[in-house]
Amino acid sequence: MKTASTQAPPENNLNERLAHSGLRVTPQRQQVHEVLREKMDHPTADQVFMRAKGKMPEISMATVYNCLDALVQCGLVREVTLDRGATRYCPNMQDHSHFYCDECGSVYDILQTISPEDAGIKLPRGFRLKLIETNLHGHCPDCAAKAK
Repeated sequence: MKTASTQAPPENNLNERLAHSGLRVTPQRQQVHEVLREKMDHPTADQVFMRAKGKMPEISMATVYNCLDALVQCGLVREVTLDRGATRYCPNMQDHSHFYCDECGSVYDILQTISPEDAGIKLPRGFRLKLIETNLHGHCPDCAAKAK
């Protein structure tokens, strides 16, 4: 894993990943990517739109959806679906799980310690496990403290 001092700036990684996927860098894609990295709270597309609109008033909801699709396509962002709620977006591409607070609706990244190789899951013949995505539900520390 790279340390903060040796990591490429996010805009360079954005440029490289988009180019590698055959996509152009646009100010709108840069803005949406910046919004996701500024506050890594797993926002919905609507929340991304509202935040992006603050710095780029001319951006449209359709453009935000297109930007999110491009960022997912090139591997800079992942979609997070929790139950029947709106899709959320996560710029953390390391293996991790998501903890959903049933009280306040916040979503947190939780370090995933089980690799597909170590999961011990018996799959039918011919299937190959690539990724384990786990969603955990409960109460965050703030909500748990309020409930006492």
